Amino acid sequence: MNRLKPVRIVLTASLLSFVLFSANVSAATYKVVKNDTLYKISKLFKTPVTTIKKTNNLKSDSIKPGQKLTVSSKIYTVKQGDTLNNIAKTNGISLASLRKANCKWNNTLAVGQKLILPGVKSTTTASNTTASTVSYKAAVSARAVESASKSAVIPYTKAEKDLLARLITAEATGQPYNAMVAIGGVVINRVQSKDWPDTITDVIYDVPGGFYQFTPVKNGFINKPASSIAIKAAGEALLGADPSKGAMFYFDDSSTNKWLWSKPLTARYGKMVFVK
Repeated sequence: MNRLKPVRIVLTASLLSFVLFSANVSAATYKVVKNDTLYKISKLFKTPVTTIKKTNNLKSDSIKPGQKLTVSSKIYTVKQGDTLNNIAKTNGISLASLRKANCKWNNTLAVGQKLILPGVKSTTTASNTTASTVSYKAAVSARAVESASKSAVIPYTKAEKDLLARLITAEATGQPYNAMVAIGGVVINRVQSKDWPDTITDVIYDVPGGFYQFTPVKNGFINKPASSIAIKAAGEALLGADPSKGAMFYFDDSSTNKWLWSKPLTARYGKMVFVK
């Protein structure tokens, strides 16, 4: 697990400007940053690479930092009471995608502020938006029904349980069972906290300020199949078992990270250390 920087900074390297063409049609001007590729940008905005190339008159897949690309995307105007989480949910996108598209690593919003909604097309009509919102609410209800039937402490889907189990597999294979359940507990503690995203998926894939919170997400080990014991541990954590005792972070005891070691210790199992 990677440490969270004490202060979430805004990365000035990635700047987004907005051009409003009409009430229903808008575009985002995205400034390419280091390590960007057309493929990554196409995945973020859910737009084919060929479309991006055609829109920007690109003759090859080569792009460079500082280059500006126009990508079709809906623009949202922040209203009173809005939060990043609510905006992401209402529009059916992940919090991580919303943050990345807008280089928005803190939670501060201002009424009237413009935000790019990556993957939400600018031609979306009011009726389609309403349908999307209804679909999202139905999905939330389905999540609640599934978790309630199992007395879970948070709503979740089968895919999210598998994702949690894969994280546990990558982080704690060979460690005591309590350590595995405790890792699930840390993720759930974050979901329940107002300081973190509010779904298992968004917590695990959270990259505030460009800092990965979980090493397996960064190195790709999160994509390996979950072990049967990790699936069992994930299930126990979802039912409320928390050997981490309220921890928000965990790390291997070989870590030399002074920031992590300075935090209040809640539990230790094998090589795994849990802190608040």
